[in-house]
Amino acid sequence: MALVLNEEQQMLKESAQGFLAEFAPVDELRKQRDAGSETGYGDKLWAQMVNMGWAAILIPEAYGGLDFGNVGMGQIVEQSGRTLTASPLFATAVLGVTAINLAGSEAQKAELLGAIAAGEITTALAVDEKIHHAPAQISMTAVKQNGGYVLSGGKRFVADGSTADKLIVAARTGGEAGDTNGISLFVVDRSAPGIAVERTTMTDTRNYANISFTNVEVTEAALLGAEGEGFKALSGTLDAGNVYLAAEMLGICQESFDRTLQYLKERKQFGVLIGSFQSLQHRTADWWSQVELCKSVVLKALQAMDDGDAMAPVLASVAKAKLCQVTELSTNEAIQMHGGIGMTDEYEIGFFIKRARPAQMMFGDNSYHTDRFALLGGY
Repeated sequence: MALVLNEEQQMLKESAQGFLAEFAPVDELRKQRDAGSETGYGDKLWAQMVNMGWAAILIPEAYGGLDFGNVGMGQIVEQSGRTLTASPLFATAVLGVTAINLAGSEAQKAELLGAIAAGEITTALAVDEKIHHAPAQISMTAVKQNGGYVLSGGKRFVADGSTADKLIVAARTGGEAGDTNGISLFVVDRSAPGIAVERTTMTDTRNYANISFTNVEVTEAALLGAEGEGFKALSGTLDAGNVYLAAEMLGICQESFDRTLQYLKERKQFGVLIGSFQSLQHRTADWWSQVELCKSVVLKALQAMDDGDAMAPVLASVAKAKLCQVTELSTNEAIQMHGGIGMTDEYEIGFFIKRARPAQMMFGDNSYHTDRFALLGGY
């Protein structure tokens, strides 16, 4: 498949660019941070996104969605990286929808996907339990009891975990930490008795949470998919999450480059435009070529998910690993080429490096996905 957008996808990209530039610019993130917002985003922003149909893009038409595909949604997420937009879009319309699509029963899809499309509920994916991403190392337990399950354990770094209506929780119904068998997924109300949520503030001021589960009772209907067979759906959800994180980081890279290039054309040192310095020209040319390569990498991974390509997991790790590398380069170069002002809070360029670092770490960093790529390749 050609690595180009079709007309509808290009129109969606341009629409998202205009909407986010108007209603969710970088300055909005600053305002939410300075106001001490509990959600990290404006009250009306998510409702506006829902009205535009963004929450329904990955949802099949049978459940009230648009079924527009991952390439389309990827364009929106990329543009959100350019404006550093904070919203439930990733946690709900990407992770939540993907998990339910992959593992949910017909009844669960009808109930949950329809509610997401209508903006009635938000979700959060609770997977990691340690500092580093390790989905097979789940030790949180779900014990059968009284016709249902009792969940006990804790989760860390849960995106939108303190505001989501529903938590999609990975817990162990069998096996031991390190086993891929025995992992099950559950849909749990965040307000259920026994759940304690501690909101944490990262360097990007986004909404994350550490969540503890103490003898949380759920019915059998809360089980998402077959008992003990949730790892496949979890892996597919994490692959999607990493591709979309790569798409967001692509937006960060592109915006960092564009802003820095403009600065090089305006900033004078000793009466000379710094963009005329050959050393900076060489660095900028290399930076541009890396960002251009990333565009193809991300688009290929999105297309693979839409096509159900068997190589999608490999391409997901390729995209995440490559974008981690280039995002590191982009945000560092942006700061350095802006000089001293790049480190100040007054200039927005510093916000991009603050968002980039948590995005790089979430669901596995460069080292994790380089290793996973090798393992999937048989090494």
